[in-house]
Amino acid sequence: MKKGSVISIAVSAILIACLIIFYQMKESGSSSAQTKGSMTSVYDITVKDIDGKSVKLDRYKGNVLMIVNVASECGFTPQYEGLQKIYQKYQSQGLVVLGFPANNFGGQEPGSEAEIKTFCTQRYKVTFPMFSKLSAKGSNIHPLYKFLTDKASNPKFAGEISWNFNKFLIDRNGNTIARFESSAEPESAEVTEAIEGALKK
Repeated sequence: MKKGSVISIAVSAILIACLIIFYQMKESGSSSAQTKGSMTSVYDITVKDIDGKSVKLDRYKGNVLMIVNVASECGFTPQYEGLQKIYQKYQSQGLVVLGFPANNFGGQEPGSEAEIKTFCTQRYKVTFPMFSKLSAKGSNIHPLYKFLTDKASNPKFAGEISWNFNKFLIDRNGNTIARFESSAEPESAEVTEAIEGALKK
């Protein structure tokens, strides 16, 4: 092989390597940007739906959101029924329930997205939006839950997720206005009162 050809191949390899590094840094920067102070509301955050498609949460702007970390094998799993009922009851007024499967607590969400989707739709007839599994705590916490639980971004309702089915209520402008522990039933007086108050604004 001629010397010029060897140099040309080497240069091409270097250029390809540089391009790969550039795009990796771009992806890393894009994802890390979600964890920084530039986020002012949940609308700045992108997640993946249960089918793996990217969804920026600003698509729900103008709605009242209930964000819940869910699991299929938990003592609180029957709350899916209540979540579906409040979604059906208040959907026409602007409530959207968002379910985020997480396996952080007792390993109670071990299945794949396809298995979770089948479980929710067949057993509890869930029609509200469901999303891909994420981490709701720990070193690999998803930007959404970093935002919801960090004192810097959510001072009134910060604090580590305690278990499956913690609930955050977000107003029509993307502000967190209430938080409920796992034991708070979706149809309880305290939860429905908060939802109805948010829907009136």
